[in-house]
Amino acid sequence: MSDVAVGTYGIILLLFLFLTGLEMAYCMILVGFLGFTFLMSFPAASNLVIKDFFDNFTTYSYTVIPLFMVMGEFASNSNIAKRLYLGAHRWFGHIPGGLAMTTVVGATAFKAMCGSSLATVGTFSNLALPEMDRYGYKKELSCGTIASVSTLGMILPPCTVLIIYGLQVEQSIGRLFLAGIMPSLMIAAFFMAVIAGWVSINPVIAPRAEKATWKERFLVIPDALIVGIIFGIVIGGMITGFFSPTESGTIGTVAIFLLALIRKEVNPGMIIRSFKGALKTSIMTLMLIAGSAVFGHFLAITEIPMITAKWAAGLPIPGALVMILVVVIYLVGGSIMDDLAFMVLATPIFFPTAVELGYDPIWFGILICVTLMIGGLIPPVAIYVFILGNITGVPFKTIYKGVVPFLIALVVALLILFVFPQIALWLPNLMMGKA
Repeated sequence: MSDVAVGTYGIILLLFLFLTGLEMAYCMILVGFLGFTFLMSFPAASNLVIKDFFDNFTTYSYTVIPLFMVMGEFASNSNIAKRLYLGAHRWFGHIPGGLAMTTVVGATAFKAMCGSSLATVGTFSNLALPEMDRYGYKKELSCGTIASVSTLGMILPPCTVLIIYGLQVEQSIGRLFLAGIMPSLMIAAFFMAVIAGWVSINPVIAPRAEKATWKERFLVIPDALIVGIIFGIVIGGMITGFFSPTESGTIGTVAIFLLALIRKEVNPGMIIRSFKGALKTSIMTLMLIAGSAVFGHFLAITEIPMITAKWAAGLPIPGALVMILVVVIYLVGGSIMDDLAFMVLATPIFFPTAVELGYDPIWFGILICVTLMIGGLIPPVAIYVFILGNITGVPFKTIYKGVVPFLIALVVALLILFVFPQIALWLPNLMMGKA
């Protein structure tokens, strides 16, 4: 049996194991170990697993992951999100669909301080949904908005997914963070346009809230400024090279903690919840990376990624069509398993193809993240819909109905990003020069 055939059977076995309910990290470790044993030897496979685990869990650059996780947990478990939502509410709540727009603005601002998309779902389902219910918003609009805007956590820095992608393919995390800003803002603007259009067609779906006074509006500006300052320090420090991504995560974590401490929002329960949540997510993420390393070494000796890249580059069709096929694969994969897990699994296979075709690695990372945003909202898994439904008790059918208009906006954003790569590349090239 050829090495390529062994690799192909290994990928099929991996997907089968995942469908049985086994965690993706363990699926990759098991298949990588068995495949390496078959092609090389049992001692070689054992040494591979030990070395990959040791290297991944002792690599300094990976310390950035738990640091940004702790930063996000501190932001999620304090009243930062509530203050941001209140501020956005006072500025936008009185216009048609204003509370839904408030959710977009508030969640986007909160995401600038929290690296977790799922934390955004949980936070705003408890924060924004009761407020929209109070003013008579239809569940389709309120739940569709919360589920959709939570996907921005895939590309808006500080973003765990972009950190993992950067570490996987050895690209600058600072450049990736910068590349995610403009597409994030574009998508947020599209979401607000969807809300405005939906409400103009069916005004009863979103009754207006009371109008805040100008004094009340200006009183909430300091909270937004603080978020902007912390975001600027965390991202700006990496861009200028003043400190490393790990130091950036440390500074951001300390800043969020001090902010919560000054506001007397820190207590033993909050600290325990934050570290417990960060520890759980960090271990899951690091296990995924270790599993990806084992599986990636197995794929490397089968030469499947290199053969795939050369095959794709030699096809008698435009490279854009090949990339469209890659996007479709990520879209399907992101809809049947966790977005981060599929990215960790698929990137070693398809990244060489993108490079061989001459596409920018930074742009490819942003494109894949937007694709996974869409995958996270469509069946059969639809992780954001699933979590929101479990938290709120709203029927999945109702949430899906509300998500559809936002899905259309995401697809349009993906097409624009595909046709105009400079939307992602302009800011990193401007701030850090061309790679």
